[in-house]
Amino acid sequence: MAKKSSSERPEPSDRKPEKPETDASPRDRVIEALMELAAEKPYGEIGLAEIAERAKVTLTEFRDLFPSKGAILGAFSKRIDRIVLEGTTKDLAEEPARERVLDIMMRRFDALHPYREGLRSISRDLSRDPLSLAAMNQVALNSQRFMLAAAGIDTTDALGPLKLQGAVAVFARAFRTFLDDDEPDLARTMARLDKELDRGERVLRLADDVHALTAPFRAFMRAACRGRRQFRDRMRKRMRAPRDSDGEDGVEAA
Repeated sequence: MAKKSSSERPEPSDRKPEKPETDASPRDRVIEALMELAAEKPYGEIGLAEIAERAKVTLTEFRDLFPSKGAILGAFSKRIDRIVLEGTTKDLAEEPARERVLDIMMRRFDALHPYREGLRSISRDLSRDPLSLAAMNQVALNSQRFMLAAAGIDTTDALGPLKLQGAVAVFARAFRTFLDDDEPDLARTMARLDKELDRGERVLRLADDVHALTAPFRAFMRAACRGRRQFRDRMRKRMRAPRDSDGEDGVEAA
């Protein structure tokens, strides 16, 4: 099937979700406060008291909701997951897997669009913090697990971890383009995502070939490990046997 062009996507106004209303829950207000502040100043300079004040919650309430700014980002990611998953339909069920993944990821970018200014600040700061990047990678893996499930992609097989990390890498590369994409339909982002998906498909095909080629070796190693364990068990029993026999003789002699 031919790839979809950016002109085939619905207008952004038809797809982009709105931010929560002002009467949102304290949890949502804290998430919104962080994203608003990140759009106004460097993420690393945002303090907890400042977030609480903007969200109109006390520090006590804030502490009960989130232990850190990183936890707020995790909750923000889950909110985006929910928006994408709630908007998932079966319209693309008959499309190739690649097209389904493309659609899911573009809808994720649509959901992120209202927060792009804040995401620029957050991305700049996190790129200089390896520990935070590692934590956010785990958040991204959890998100992509659900995104791929929504696209009908199985991640429970032997190549599941590679598919998940590959999806994170594909989205992350397209995300860098998204941050500076001023096209109304995110055409540049879609073109980059299209290119990265092509590259990801090639890597998966190669990994699948390698997995198939090494299957006999893995089967041999599993059999060898089982044989080694069985040999160890037999040797332990043989070594215990004389001691057990001596103990019984001693009892009889007594």
